[in-house]
Amino acid sequence: MAKITLKGNPINTSGDLPVKGQQAHNFTLVKSDLGTLSLSELKGKKVLLNIFPSLDTSVCATSVRKFNQYAAGLPNVAVLAISKDLPFAHGRFCTTEGISNLTTLSGFRDAEFGRSYGVDIIDGPMAGLYARSVVVIDEKGKVIYSQLVPETGKEPDYEPALAVL
Repeated sequence: MAKITLKGNPINTSGDLPVKGQQAHNFTLVKSDLGTLSLSELKGKKVLLNIFPSLDTSVCATSVRKFNQYAAGLPNVAVLAISKDLPFAHGRFCTTEGISNLTTLSGFRDAEFGRSYGVDIIDGPMAGLYARSVVVIDEKGKVIYSQLVPETGKEPDYEPALAVL
């Protein structure tokens, strides 16, 4: 279990993020068209997981916009924006914002993703959502960077994640 804060108040996650060198856990999440995407389908690409509570918060929306701008155009890189928002909300957000360089994924059907990546918030007002975090996975499925953002209301540290891509 990891400790983070929400507006300075302590909250906990279900576990710890995978660490550098660890094999990334496979997952299957729901795309905005209601189809699915598995991590295993992206073997051979670097993958950036931008994990966050909800697109309906300004910080989460900003992180999706920034990763769309900075990382999504990189060669052989898949950028995944992951939350428990419904796929319809993901689609609406991307259409409204003109975001087309990344894939949004919803964990609304899959309880295993949050547990295996240690990002389920287990208490406080955001219990049941994902903790803001970034995981970068290499072409062979190994974690090469991870960051659990210590204060939920803050943006992730983009530069180290982008540097490993």
